[in-house]
Amino acid sequence: MSTSTGTRGVSVPTVPSAHPAEDTAQTATTLPGTDIAALLERGRTLSTPVLRAAVDRLAAPMDTVAAYHFGWIDAEGNPAEGDGGKAVRPALALLSAEAAGAAPEVGIPGAVAVELVHNFSLLHDDLMDGDEQRRHRDTVWKVHGPAQAILVGDALFALANELLLEIGTVEAGRATRRLTTASRKLIDGQAQDISYEHRERVTVEECLEMEGNKTGALLACAVSIGAVLGGADDETADTLEAYGYHLGLAFQAVDDLLGIWGDPVATGKQTWSDLRQRKKSLPVVAALAAGGPASERLAELLAADAKSNDFDSFSEEEFAVRAALIEEAGGREWTAQEARRQHTVAVEALGRVDMPETVRAQLTALADFVVVRKR
Repeated sequence: MSTSTGTRGVSVPTVPSAHPAEDTAQTATTLPGTDIAALLERGRTLSTPVLRAAVDRLAAPMDTVAAYHFGWIDAEGNPAEGDGGKAVRPALALLSAEAAGAAPEVGIPGAVAVELVHNFSLLHDDLMDGDEQRRHRDTVWKVHGPAQAILVGDALFALANELLLEIGTVEAGRATRRLTTASRKLIDGQAQDISYEHRERVTVEECLEMEGNKTGALLACAVSIGAVLGGADDETADTLEAYGYHLGLAFQAVDDLLGIWGDPVATGKQTWSDLRQRKKSLPVVAALAAGGPASERLAELLAADAKSNDFDSFSEEEFAVRAALIEEAGGREWTAQEARRQHTVAVEALGRVDMPETVRAQLTALADFVVVRKR
């Protein structure tokens, strides 16, 4: 595929792909015998009882609100089988322990702590972004109000650190330090994300830094925290974090594609979700940096959107026009290529860690799963 260099120095393809997820799948490694569904289910099965016990510590009504968020009950308080998410982070934490030669169960406290921090961020993000749907259900702030979304998010964040520190070992202290650092970076990333919504121009480098903070940092922590709890040294943990960080960037690049072109039935969000929120995601930023007629027209529209008083009443067709311009300028395909590049860097990092080959294969397979997912 040929590429052109835009006026801002960013290489973007001249032939945009209509199906970036399928293109990404062509480069993913197929590993016979690696059952991704089983890996994810193991992470969910081993971590959920501990996660539920942690949530039970919360004072009413926060315990009920949290249970609704996790999909364990419906809005009326009846038991439910809600979609609890992909469980990638718990799966990574358990594999992380095995990479250090420990039993997967050693990573359970780390898996739960990371999930608590992740869901703290989701509760707050949904409120800040005005998202009314998550995992095909109304979000917590929509059902229980903004105050409860804030309080429950804060409570989950505190629980995460409490769970780790209760272990009382040197390794638990090291793990907590990594979690708190990742949490601070996650918050930095959210602050950057919000500030970019009000800027006409954001560079690709700024966008990647933001996404590295917002998504990469916590995935990096997930794939090192089990190893640390299992006694791994800092060099091993740091290398696993490198895998997780670049995996997070690949994950977010795919998320950015789904945020514009994802099927609402699969994603559980509105059509053109990120465009409705004026997000400066990778496809948008890459398209603006590319130069050319489509890029220039997109810039004009987005500048007008920022000053518009009736943006919330835009029709589907108006968002479709913006999405088409992003694709015509090459932003969609550039982002798909970036997902593939970050995937490659992540997998290469695994080669620098001495670990059982079965664990290496499973971590590689999870990286493949991240870049070909549909939701």
